[in-house]
Amino acid sequence: MARVALRSPNYKSLTAGANSVYAICTIKIGGVLKYTLRKEVAPQEVVLFEISELCRDFLNITFDGTYTAQTLTIETEINSYNSAGGITASTQPINDIGYDAYSTFMDGANAEVPYSRPNILMSRRRNPHSYAQADIYVPVGYAGVVPGVKIDETMEYYSYGATDETIQGTTMGIQVNIHRIDCTKYGDGHKITFVNKFGALQDLWFYLKEVNTTSKKQEQFQRNIITPTGTYSVNQHTKQDYNTVANTSVTLSSGYYPEWCNAWFEQLLLSEQVWLTRPVYWTINNDEVVPLNVRKSSMVKKTSVNDKLIEYTFEFDMSFDYINNVR
Repeated sequence: MARVALRSPNYKSLTAGANSVYAICTIKIGGVLKYTLRKEVAPQEVVLFEISELCRDFLNITFDGTYTAQTLTIETEINSYNSAGGITASTQPINDIGYDAYSTFMDGANAEVPYSRPNILMSRRRNPHSYAQADIYVPVGYAGVVPGVKIDETMEYYSYGATDETIQGTTMGIQVNIHRIDCTKYGDGHKITFVNKFGALQDLWFYLKEVNTTSKKQEQFQRNIITPTGTYSVNQHTKQDYNTVANTSVTLSSGYYPEWCNAWFEQLLLSEQVWLTRPVYWTINNDEVVPLNVRKSSMVKKTSVNDKLIEYTFEFDMSFDYINNVR
């Protein structure tokens, strides 16, 4: 069973049999037939179907503070037929698990998540002190999760406590070292959750500066305030505003990370789904999850040689209008 990256192409093929004139590819998602694709073919011709773009329509990643595995079970079958409708060649049903992931050009065609790495669904340092270890960075006193792959090829989120220093004994086959960052000098930090390259929810903490901005757009017209008696009130607006729309944004500074963590910030830049967890403004005892859009359109990867300290600033727009206009 392959783990398919649905943000990149995934191809299924069949060599048509003798006397073939057309081929049909059926795609089932969750055991339910969703697509029947047909192509004209010649005998012994290789027919090719790309399935990931179609399948991704059925995968909508959501996050409300709870980490749940969100994947698709996909079954693909291809048959070629002669003019009388008889099957001339066929594939066995191909079973895949679809992830909201993407591969890079250098990963090659039909690359399988997590791309020849251990079964942790996060990027890690290239030459760690032990190949069987990975690292994450979390504020002091916070619990969290790390995404990985179970033995049955499905996604899982492995929890760690507020004082844990490692995650061990998981089916990922890797030990995760938890590095605690004391950011009390600057506040509690800001947790950004995003769908990473591997199609999993990943937390990335921003420790330093925070800037909140509110902007507005509106229209205006010249208002007639003359009364039937030819008088007017000096307290009325003659230039009347209307259709006011407000938007808010937040700018966050990451604090200092090792150079190998550049991959995390690159994946945040390329992610299509991002959330901020923040305290509810009328009570600090409850958190709310806010959808964001990354405004930043490019980033220069920093290195210890060029920049000494690795720190990034990201601008995020709230993914909704500040004045509620959902009708």
